[in-house]
Amino acid sequence: MLESVPVKELINAIKCELEANYQDVVVEGEISNLSLSSSGHWYFTLSDSEASLSSAMFKMDAFRNPEIKKFKDGDKVLCFGSISVYTKRGTFQLITKRIMVQGKGNLQEQFELLKKKLMLEGLFDLNRKKVIPYYPKKVAIITAQSGAAFQDFLEVLYRRTKSIEVVLIPSLVQGDDAPKALMHALDKALKVGGYDVIIFARGGGSMEDLWAFNHEALVRKIAACPVPVISAVGHQVDFTLCDFVADLRVETPTAAAEVLSEHYAKVFIRLKHMHDRLLSNIERAHSRLERRFLSVSPNQILKIIWERVHGYQKRLARLDFIHRHHEILGLHEKQFLLDDYVNRLQNQMEKRLRIHNEKLEKNHSVLIAMDPKKVLGRGYAFVTNKNKKVINSKEVAIANKDQSLELNFHDGSVSVKIHQP
Repeated sequence: MLESVPVKELINAIKCELEANYQDVVVEGEISNLSLSSSGHWYFTLSDSEASLSSAMFKMDAFRNPEIKKFKDGDKVLCFGSISVYTKRGTFQLITKRIMVQGKGNLQEQFELLKKKLMLEGLFDLNRKKVIPYYPKKVAIITAQSGAAFQDFLEVLYRRTKSIEVVLIPSLVQGDDAPKALMHALDKALKVGGYDVIIFARGGGSMEDLWAFNHEALVRKIAACPVPVISAVGHQVDFTLCDFVADLRVETPTAAAEVLSEHYAKVFIRLKHMHDRLLSNIERAHSRLERRFLSVSPNQILKIIWERVHGYQKRLARLDFIHRHHEILGLHEKQFLLDDYVNRLQNQMEKRLRIHNEKLEKNHSVLIAMDPKKVLGRGYAFVTNKNKKVINSKEVAIANKDQSLELNFHDGSVSVKIHQP
C-alpha cells in the first residue's frame, strides 16, 4: 500500500521544485483577461493556441513598466519573470517583472550586435573623423520642428554669437518612420549644399525612443557624409550608433551650440578686452594733453605775468622818493647811489619784460599753430547743436527729426538739418 502525504506537503514540494528551476523565464503569448486590482496589481492570462498561463505584475513592477496600461486583450507580448506557486489553491502563475511588445526583442542585444559589426568594418575608427570647423558660417540641424531641442540650441548659440547661419531641416526623430525621414533630411541637406556642419539633434528618452538613431542604413549614410556631422542625441547617459559614427558626439543639443560658437566667443572676449584697453589709453592720453594745454593757455600765462608785474609795482612803490623824502633827509651822499639803483632796476625790469615778451610771442605762435581753425583749414569740420556744443557721431545719429545743426569750417559755418530715414 502506498504511503499517503498531506496536500500541503505535496504542494510545498512542487512549489520548491518549480520556483527553484524557473527563476528567470521569458514567456511569449497573447494577453487576455487583463485587469487592474484596487491594490494596484495587474492580473492577466498569457496564452497561445494550445495552452494558457496565469500571470501577475505587482504594483512596484507596474510602476517600472508603465506601458502595461496601453496593452489590451489580444496583444502579443514578451514577459520576463519567475514561476510562483500559490499554496492555498495549489495553482501556479508567472510573476512578471518586465513586459514588452513581442517582435521588438532585446534591443540592447540588437544594439551590441550591430555595434560590433560596424566597428569591425571600421566605421567608428578615429582616423575617419572629420575636423569640425573652428568658425562655421552655415550649419544645418536635423531635428523635430516643434521639439525643444531646436529652441534650446538656438537660445545658447545666439547668446554667444550671431555669426552662424542656422537652417532647420525638420524630420521625425522617433517611431518606425523616423529612420527613413532622417535619411531623407540628410539627403536634402547634401543636395542644397553650402553647409559647414550638419547636426542631428534630439532630446533624451528611452532606448525605444532613440532607436531610430541605431538604424543601420542611417549610420552608414552618416559615415559616408562628406560634411562633418555632430551627433547631439539624448542626454549624457544616452548612446546611439550615430554617436559612434559621427565626427563629434556631444551630450545635448545645447552642448553642440557651445562647441560651434566656442572660438567665436573667444574672439569676442579678446576684442572686448582690446577695446577696453584702447579706450583706457585714449582717455589717459586725452587727460595728459588737456593738462599740458591748460598749462600753456593764454589766461594762465597772463596770470603769471600780472602776478610778477604786480610784485614789481609793490617793489617800486617802496622806492617812491617824493613821498619818502623825510626818511632820506641828511642822506644826500646816498642820492647818487639810489639813482644808480633806480637805473639798474629799470634796466633789469626792461630786460625781464623783454624776455617775458619774447616768451609770450613764442607761446602766442604755438597757440596760433594749435588754433582749431588751422586744423579746419586742412579740410576738417565739426558739428555743433543749437547750444553751440560740439557733438559726436552718436549724438548726430540720435538727433530729433529736422533738428537744426551747424557744420563749422575754417572760413565759416552752415546750418544743416538731419532727416531720419
